[in-house]
Amino acid sequence: MNCSIEKYSVRNITFILSFISILILTAVQAQQVTVIKLATLAPEGTDWHGKLVEMGIRWQKATNGAVKLRIYPSGVVGDERDMIRKIRLGQIHAAAITTEGLSELNPEVYAYLVPMLFNNYEDVDWVREQISPELVKGINKSGFTLLYWVDVGWAYWFSAEAIRVPEDLKKMKIFNWAGDFKTAEIWRKGGFNPVPLALIDVLSGLQTGLIDAVTTSPLISLSMQWFGVANHMLDLKWGLVTGGIVIDNRVWDKIRPEHQNIMLEIASEIGDEQQLKNRYEDQNAINVMKEYGLTVYTPTVEEFAQWKSFVESWYPNIRGTFIPAKIFDRVIELKKQKDELSGL
Repeated sequence: MNCSIEKYSVRNITFILSFISILILTAVQAQQVTVIKLATLAPEGTDWHGKLVEMGIRWQKATNGAVKLRIYPSGVVGDERDMIRKIRLGQIHAAAITTEGLSELNPEVYAYLVPMLFNNYEDVDWVREQISPELVKGINKSGFTLLYWVDVGWAYWFSAEAIRVPEDLKKMKIFNWAGDFKTAEIWRKGGFNPVPLALIDVLSGLQTGLIDAVTTSPLISLSMQWFGVANHMLDLKWGLVTGGIVIDNRVWDKIRPEHQNIMLEIASEIGDEQQLKNRYEDQNAINVMKEYGLTVYTPTVEEFAQWKSFVESWYPNIRGTFIPAKIFDRVIELKKQKDELSGL
């Protein structure tokens, strides 16, 4: 009889202990929080930074506090290549980056920077619809998840002295991303004088005369205050500055699937808002800079033809080096198809 009571008691104790263990484990799991450290060059207080803050707030609310976003703005983590390196080392987990950083994960994203290829956003959308899945797949193969794409704006030349024709630019010292040796070599083959700098050093480089010219979007020039020194703009669409948010798959895969889904949905909504705004903010940014001394020069028909002829003669140096040959050929062909459909 006592033996039966003892067995019953042991079973009860075992059951109670197991139940308590499950409760403790459940409570611990419920309290686990994934903190995502995200870096960006966007200065604190800008609209880009504000959108990241909004995304973090919405993520935290939608996941009941299971995911928190910690933002490191203004390039405090370093340049975009530094960000990718530090993500791979596990020091940070995500980054809001432009084409330069994305190219570290998939060089094919440089397809958007084929000089003078795109005339308008219709051209961009036509090409992007065809190539975007491949670009995203390439980024994922590098161990990252792309949360969203966004256009930062058209790249124009901003310089300390007026630029009208290619020969004017060749006389200048132009900004080249530090560490991007392939692009620097291509610039030299085109007859230009590239100077390697981190993006966060561009303003001081312009102020000291280390560089004279930089190709960037009006929004970036305004937010970084580069136009105060590089106060001449060539009204010629050099390429498209695009960007996106990427996160290390090692961190992303630890997040519960239902949370991943809602986070992607929120990121996509914010990306769409940014896309809509950025595409129509270029002219507003230019107008603001003109009020503070920016001079905009629009090339004549003859000067535009000079640029187009020069750039197309330069394409063989760009193909297979700056831009992988396969994607270069594809975007050129897609642009031809778009022109045919448009009757150009």
